[in-house]
Amino acid sequence: MNTQRRDFNALAAAWDEKPRRALLAQEVAETLVRHLGITNAMNVLDFGCGTGLLTLQLQPLVRTVVGADSSRGMLDVLNAKIAAAGWDNVCSMNLDLEQGDTLKGRYHRIVSSMTLHHVRELEPLFAQFHRALLPGGMVGLADLDLEGGLFHEDDTGVFHFGFDRAALGRLLEATGFTVVRDLTATEIVKQASDGALRRFSVFLIVARK
Repeated sequence: MNTQRRDFNALAAAWDEKPRRALLAQEVAETLVRHLGITNAMNVLDFGCGTGLLTLQLQPLVRTVVGADSSRGMLDVLNAKIAAAGWDNVCSMNLDLEQGDTLKGRYHRIVSSMTLHHVRELEPLFAQFHRALLPGGMVGLADLDLEGGLFHEDDTGVFHFGFDRAALGRLLEATGFTVVRDLTATEIVKQASDGALRRFSVFLIVARK
């Protein structure tokens, strides 16, 4: 497992060119809406938003949505989309936890898709989520089930080869959450690092403050 960070700034301009990324965001968003009770009265944070593929799926459904990411390049792409569309209920936040940044704002829901495996230490992150949530707020976290290091062609910046759902639930509980449910949100079919075409399952774990 590589311990270096990935340079997402260098990947930002071409990030949206793979159709499966937009499809994944759509499928995760649909699952989140079904299981998090998302309404147009809510303020939502999308952690690890990248170019905003999930953020902008949620934009029409909520009061406000903030896309947070450590990559300024990714946020530049998101900000360009926001400016082009003229949306006034969505904005971006540059948030680099490894540089000591602290999550700002208060939210009814915090969501994240395919970002946790890029985070070295999850407990401090979950503690920040807990502090930022309003009473009774919920997190919805989507990521890969254990995948044995086959998902990424380049594992630079990949600190977890997927997750055991039960272990992740225990980490959430250790930071004050109550796990509500976990389920399979979708599957990704792609060529694995061993050259074979494989199915990788993406879970959604839902927890309440």
